[in-house]
Amino acid sequence: MAEELQATQYLTFVLDSEVFAVDVARVREILEYTAVTKVPKTRNYMHGVINLRGSVVPVVDMRVLFGLPETDTTVNTCIIVMEVTAEGSSLIMGALADSVREVMELDPGQIEPAPKVGSRVKTDFISGMGKQGNEFIMILDIDRMLPDEATSSLAEMGGMATSMGEAELMA
Repeated sequence: MAEELQATQYLTFVLDSEVFAVDVARVREILEYTAVTKVPKTRNYMHGVINLRGSVVPVVDMRVLFGLPETDTTVNTCIIVMEVTAEGSSLIMGALADSVREVMELDPGQIEPAPKVGSRVKTDFISGMGKQGNEFIMILDIDRMLPDEATSSLAEMGGMATSMGEAELMA
């Protein structure tokens, strides 16, 4: 008997005018934009760190990571806190997004394979293209979203920031 493929719920968010999605099971929470502490000598897409209930969480600027133009933060700017698996271990990271849209359910039949060319982002980050009405939604593979050196940078940022005084993190 063939096993039916289940629909998956995705959190959709906007960067520039493009719609992206991540598996909602990997999302811990969504935060209003808050002050981010910059960490020196990190990659340009590493926005900094935030203090989340006493834990240091690195924040990645998704626009910069994907080569989109930078923009100012607005009332809709938010930080999506996600669990990423890298090098066999789990990391918590924040992802800066222009705005969050909704949680939506997509059946496997609504998801096309990732394009091989012509995408605005590297296609190995995209696990598929969801289709809702006339709109495409880029479904991200968050475990492959960051360059290899970034996952070790995330862990280092958390360690470096932990040694900072709490007053500096709260600034």
